[in-house]
Amino acid sequence: MRIRAAIAVPAAVAAAAALMLTAPPGEAATAHHPPARCPAQSLALRAKAVAGEPTVLRVSVTNLGGSACAVDRVPTVTFENLDGTALPLPAGGSGTLRLAAGGTAYADVRTIRDPADPEARRVGAIGVAASSSQWGRSFTAATLGTGTRVLVWEPVTTWWQPSTAAADRAVGLSRG
Repeated sequence: MRIRAAIAVPAAVAAAAALMLTAPPGEAATAHHPPARCPAQSLALRAKAVAGEPTVLRVSVTNLGGSACAVDRVPTVTFENLDGTALPLPAGGSGTLRLAAGGTAYADVRTIRDPADPEARRVGAIGVAASSSQWGRSFTAATLGTGTRVLVWEPVTTWWQPSTAAADRAVGLSRG
């Protein structure tokens, strides 16, 4: 029994030391604590059609709170009276995004590829939420700048991005 204990203790110490040596700097001795979810009342949501691209909407979220907090990595975008949400582009958008106090993130939503598509649905408003657990905010077609209706067919949304240019690139818009 004493031989096993003599071997087990040094092995455990060696394993702990190896773990600490392979951890990124600053994380070996401290635990990583992600920020808490952003309360809905500390977020400002905005949405507008991208100039010259009526089938692409730009949404943004700003943290009005005094400290960093987390939102879903992908905005939740719904379409009045239709089932489902815009799909994340790229796929696999689960997780969170840290939003600094006063920070803003942007996403583009492509509502339809071809406005002449006969299968297009027409809605009078969209809903945008920074987290799927929140109600978010509704935006009418007139407020968005798309006329009286928003055309919808197989909509996609980018992940939150640090700039409008990054959101445009993620949805395939080229500006130049």
